[in-house]
Amino acid sequence: MSGGRVPAVGGTRTVPAPDPVARDYVLLALRLDQHLPGTVDGYFGPAELKARVDLEQLRPPARLAEDAAALRARLEAEIAEPDRRHWLDLQLVALETLALARAGARLPYLEHVRRCFAYQPVRRPEARFTAAAAALDAQLPSGGTLAERLTAEDAAWTVDPARVGAVVEVLVGRFRERAAVLFGLPAGEDLRVSLVRNQPWSGYNWYDGGYRSRVDINLDLPIRLPALVGTVAHETFPGHHLEHARKEQVLVEGLGRLEASILLINTPECLVSEGLANAGRDLAVPPDELADLLVELAPLAGLALADDAAALRAAAERSRALADLRAVLDECRVNAALMLHQDGVVRDEVLDYLVEVGRLPPETAAKRLEFIEHPLWRTYVFVYSEGEALVRRWLAAVPEPERPARFGRLLGEPLTPPAIEAELAAG
Repeated sequence: MSGGRVPAVGGTRTVPAPDPVARDYVLLALRLDQHLPGTVDGYFGPAELKARVDLEQLRPPARLAEDAAALRARLEAEIAEPDRRHWLDLQLVALETLALARAGARLPYLEHVRRCFAYQPVRRPEARFTAAAAALDAQLPSGGTLAERLTAEDAAWTVDPARVGAVVEVLVGRFRERAAVLFGLPAGEDLRVSLVRNQPWSGYNWYDGGYRSRVDINLDLPIRLPALVGTVAHETFPGHHLEHARKEQVLVEGLGRLEASILLINTPECLVSEGLANAGRDLAVPPDELADLLVELAPLAGLALADDAAALRAAAERSRALADLRAVLDECRVNAALMLHQDGVVRDEVLDYLVEVGRLPPETAAKRLEFIEHPLWRTYVFVYSEGEALVRRWLAAVPEPERPARFGRLLGEPLTPPAIEAELAAG
C-alpha cells in the first residue's frame, strides 16, 4: 500500500492511494474501455485516474496490448504476495487478449475465450440434454409436447409484472438477513432495485462502491417466480452485491489492493463471480426450503395457483427438480455459442437448436441468441454454467457444514479458476 487516501470517483468517498502496479492496471483497464465500452463493469477507485484517462489522447489498442505485457513483466519484482501476483497475471493476460483483438488480431474463438477466463469451456454431449429432457418428461403432468408442458408450467408461475417489485423487496430482505448470519455484512451496505426493459440479460448488478449497488431486473420476458428467486439471490445476496461489497471491504480498504476497485468483463474474475452468484442460490434458499418459500410468495406474486392450496403445494414441491433439469437444458447455450462463433453454423440453425434442444419458446430462444451474438457477451456466455460447475465442485469437496465458510472465501479472496482447480487437485 502506498499510504494515505485519495478522493474516489463520485466525490463523496476516499480510498487508499494505489501502488504503482494497481495504478497502471486501473489506467490500462480504463483506456481499454474507451475502445471496448462495457469492459469496465464498475469502478469505484481514485477519481484522478478516471479524470486522467478521460482527458488524455486515445491510446491505440496495440499499444495497450504492449502495456499489458509490460505490466505483467513487472509483477515478479513489484508484487510480493503470491495470490495477488497470480490474480493480476491472469487478469492482464485477458486484457492483453482483448486489446490485441481490438487491434485486429484474430485468435481462434476457443483460444480467445481461454485466454480471457483462464478456463476453457467444454462442449456438452447431446446425450446430456436428451437425458434431462426425458427426466423432465417424466416429472411434468401429461398432455402435449415437452415444450408445451414446460410453457404451461411457466405460465402457472408467471409473476404479475406490477407485483415483481414487491416480491423482489421481500426476497432482498430475507436474503440479506441470511447473509448477515452466514457471512456478516459491511456496515452501511445498501442496494436499490429497478425494473427495466430492452436488455439482453435477465438481471444486472451495477456496483457503485461504498458498499452500494444498483440492481436491474429485466421485464422483457415473463418472469417466473422460481427463476426470480434465483435471479435476486444471484444479483444481491450472497451473489454480486455481497461479493463486491466484501471485496471492497477486504481487498481495497483492508489490504489496499486498488486493482480490486475496478470490475472487468471478460476476465477470469468473471467466471468466479458468476459461478459463486449461481451456486450461492442454495445458501440464500436451501433446497429443502424452496417449496415453502414459493408457497408463501404465491399470493404476493398474484399467481392463480395461490387459489388452490393443493395444486400450489404440488407445483412448489416439483419446482426444485425441474429447475435443476432445466439448468442442464440451459447449458445448450454453451454449444450454441460454439456452433455460432467456432463452427460457423448459420444464425437460424443456432436459433432452431436453442428451441429444439433447450425446449425454449421461440421468443426466449431469440433473447438467448441476442446475448450470444452481442459483441461484449459473445465471449462471456460461458461463465455462468462453467463458473457454477467449478464452484460447486469446489464446495462439494468439503463436508456440508463447512461449505458456507468455504463459500465465504470466494467473497473476500482473489481466487482464480486455476487456483480453485489447484485446490481441487490437491484434495
